[in-house]
Amino acid sequence: YNRFVEKYPDILQLAKATDQEVFKLWEGLGYYSRCRNLLHTAREIARERRGHFPETYEEILALKGVGPYTAAAIASFAYDLPYAVLDGNVFRVLSRYFGIAAATDSTEGKKIFSALAQEVLAVKKPGTYNQAIMDFGATVCTPFAPRCGHCPLQKTCTAYAEGKVNQLPVKEKNLKRKHRWFSYFVFECGDKILIHERTEKDIWQNLYEFYLVETDEPISWDTLYVREWLYEQMGIRKAAIVSISAPQVQQLTHQQVKGQFIQVQLETIPTVLAAYQWVSRTDLKKFPFPKFITAYLQSQVGTGG
Repeated sequence: YNRFVEKYPDILQLAKATDQEVFKLWEGLGYYSRCRNLLHTAREIARERRGHFPETYEEILALKGVGPYTAAAIASFAYDLPYAVLDGNVFRVLSRYFGIAAATDSTEGKKIFSALAQEVLAVKKPGTYNQAIMDFGATVCTPFAPRCGHCPLQKTCTAYAEGKVNQLPVKEKNLKRKHRWFSYFVFECGDKILIHERTEKDIWQNLYEFYLVETDEPISWDTLYVREWLYEQMGIRKAAIVSISAPQVQQLTHQQVKGQFIQVQLETIPTVLAAYQWVSRTDLKKFPFPKFITAYLQSQVGTGG
């Protein structure tokens, strides 16, 4: 970046450069269509606007290679115009804080989140707000193991209150991945076990499962990390980590599911898990579970679990 802006300190300098020269400086970054769009737009601004960058959202959006996200970012950062930025970080923060399960990558979901983002935008300081919410999503409300224990919005966050932080946001494309990693927390309190029904249009719909944490990669769970995770995610201080299973695998028609089971004995049912269904171990047989879970339950019978 520093080399690039030193070489081309303004749009006019970039517009004068040859394609080969710019592509050489871009080398190794990938996304070469962006480089082509950058050159095209720089030359258009130099030719049609005498080097003056447009100052309205609509004009910025009309530039080649600029979409709604980039246009909103430029409009708010450069000109303090009231346009909300929507990137992955913002989708995640809004989905969790307001408890919205609409898929962020669906047409309906994009409409919902776009309207919501604009509604909650701090219109007097849109540039500062946009940068703050993106940074918040990148450093606190992260995809896996967000820092809920240190979050200033924890007390009013819907996902935290309902114990659904690790279920949101929802993405349609995630449901179509060929390889998925499930970490199941088997929460027990007295003779009760937490379960809930899978209602999404996904594998195992209408079957039951334990508390699920789905990630892109396997997690190296150990007793210490589980304790840290329980406190950070749910405020649980007192719990016995009974067992952490070996990795399990189930091959489905179009997907492979890998994962493990973490058995946790709680002293009391925490508020964040109160909305889930809690049933006795003897009643588990009344509920339909996917093979991935029934295989685990059967293995526990043989070990006295």
